[in-house]
Amino acid sequence: MKAIALLLVVFGTTLGGQTIVVSPDGAVKTLEAARDAAREMRHGGTRGTIQIQINDGVYFLNDRLVLTPEDSHTSWEAAPGARPVISGGRVISGWTKGSGPIWTADAGDAHFRQLFVSGRRAQRARSPNFGFYRIDGASPTDKPTLLHYRGNDIKPQWAGSGAEVVALLAWADFRMPIASVDEAAHAATLTLNPRPSNKEMDARYYIENAPDALDSPGEWYLDVRTHTVSYWPMPGENMQSEQVIAPALVQLVKLEGKPEQQQFVRNVTFRGLQFVHADWDMDSRGYADTQAAETAAAALEGIGALDTKIEKCTIAHSGGYAIFFGRGSKRTQVLASELFDLGGGGVKLGEPQQFPNDDEQNYENVVADNHIHDLGLVYAPAVGVWILQSGRNQIVHNHIHDLFYTAISVGWTWGYGENQSKGNLIEYNHLHDIGKEMLSDMGGIYTLGVQPGTRIRNNLIHDIASFTYGGWGIYPDEGSSEMLIENNIVYNCKSAGFHQHYGRENVVRNNIWAFNRENQLMRTRAEPHVSFTFEGNIVYFDQGRLLGSNWEGGQFVMKNNLYFDTRGSNIRFAGQSFDAWKAAGRDAGSTIADPLFVNAGNFDFRLRADSPALKMGFQPIDMTNVGPRVPAGQ
Repeated sequence: MKAIALLLVVFGTTLGGQTIVVSPDGAVKTLEAARDAAREMRHGGTRGTIQIQINDGVYFLNDRLVLTPEDSHTSWEAAPGARPVISGGRVISGWTKGSGPIWTADAGDAHFRQLFVSGRRAQRARSPNFGFYRIDGASPTDKPTLLHYRGNDIKPQWAGSGAEVVALLAWADFRMPIASVDEAAHAATLTLNPRPSNKEMDARYYIENAPDALDSPGEWYLDVRTHTVSYWPMPGENMQSEQVIAPALVQLVKLEGKPEQQQFVRNVTFRGLQFVHADWDMDSRGYADTQAAETAAAALEGIGALDTKIEKCTIAHSGGYAIFFGRGSKRTQVLASELFDLGGGGVKLGEPQQFPNDDEQNYENVVADNHIHDLGLVYAPAVGVWILQSGRNQIVHNHIHDLFYTAISVGWTWGYGENQSKGNLIEYNHLHDIGKEMLSDMGGIYTLGVQPGTRIRNNLIHDIASFTYGGWGIYPDEGSSEMLIENNIVYNCKSAGFHQHYGRENVVRNNIWAFNRENQLMRTRAEPHVSFTFEGNIVYFDQGRLLGSNWEGGQFVMKNNLYFDTRGSNIRFAGQSFDAWKAAGRDAGSTIADPLFVNAGNFDFRLRADSPALKMGFQPIDMTNVGPRVPAGQ
């Protein structure tokens, strides 16, 4: 009778008794209670979708919200006009000031790795405060990792204190505690073995979470032995009035199906909600990443999730990826949402391994109209939208910017082996300010493996800057094959607008490649088959070379392209004159001429009516619809 009475109180009548209202001062105060009430309804015979309507307020989760197959056909929505906040954090209060600038508070039993002060991410105690130390010479190869440091950059007292080395090596990173320090040898022994791929001469690193690194405004440190958190306020901050939140959960929501048993969570929607304050965590020995921050958790995760929709939501102030749909998840949608201030990346689809049975495969997901930005704040190699072994997805109309690695990554098979990442559509995305000179070997769009049916088109990509090599606009890496790349505009990339490492039979047509710095186009490996057909493109530049890396052999097709170097018409084609290049059978129908852009200096790449490119058959590229079609979160 008690359960029936509760249901009569919380169910609305406008939807036939299938609405549960959640409110801080109502009969149902928590999301867990709402989930359990919905389960009671279903046990009582309710069919169809149950709407859980959430009023304004901050809802602190005691544990992650787990939804199982019995929670299918449920819509979790903000009440009309409301923007409720779902937090995995705890408020830290009772701040007191010592004799210096440092304030302290009791952290309780919590062991957290992030701190947010009035919505701003505070810096975990770091040394140096700006920039990096440098490993002395080659990357560590000893097992366990032996880091050779310079001068007094690493202090003996940091060993065993919880201080962590965070090193950046080409496209990956590692984070490991310091086990011991040999001052005489200037060598620090860390806690794990290095990965063979983590190589870079004189690589950069910094120290985080050392007690004496708390030496600058905006930094904080947690002493797990005394359960005390210390913070040096920024100018203008008043610790008696600032709201300070520390994450208590690594994950906020998990849709937990069992696809191997054909048990799925079906038709769950999250709409108009704000998910914040998920932490990041690691093994006590740390981690060494292979690529793309594979070890990072996600605030929202779905396993065996079918037809899930995340719409007009915000996911922010968290430590890993925002969203991960893994094994057995299909037809999920992430729509018109804002994902930002994240330690990891935005959206991750699929898993590294391939699954032979359909029930466990991941495919046909949609990521559209989202604003995804300010990523990689803990895991620098994180990706904006990452598709692993997953096919027939649509990544369209997103605005992705300000991260340290690749904006969109598609595929997880190196070389020509079996690949379940096929038939993906990547179009109308605006991607910019990628890399930011933090890592190397990345692109605006990065692909791996044989991907028949994958189309990369109508994307606007610019300002890609690597640390050393590999700031590319569109980057078909190892084995990337049978893809169509067309109608993209790519400019201001450090290494080249287009680079194919190796692959076969890609079609690259009707794109604009402009103002890329070191090279405009690159090809690395010559193979017995045709690498790509490059036709009907405009290449416009004012610095660097036209063709970089390896253009040996004739296993590529170039035709009907227009090239123009604003410095003059004497363009060299892999060391040859244009006439010699064409005499060797390359670039039939191509020409060197000013394409007559409306205002190239202002990155307006529309073509004037008298453009020679139009006379050659170039199709104007319409970028008016690039990026989100609706404002994120609205």
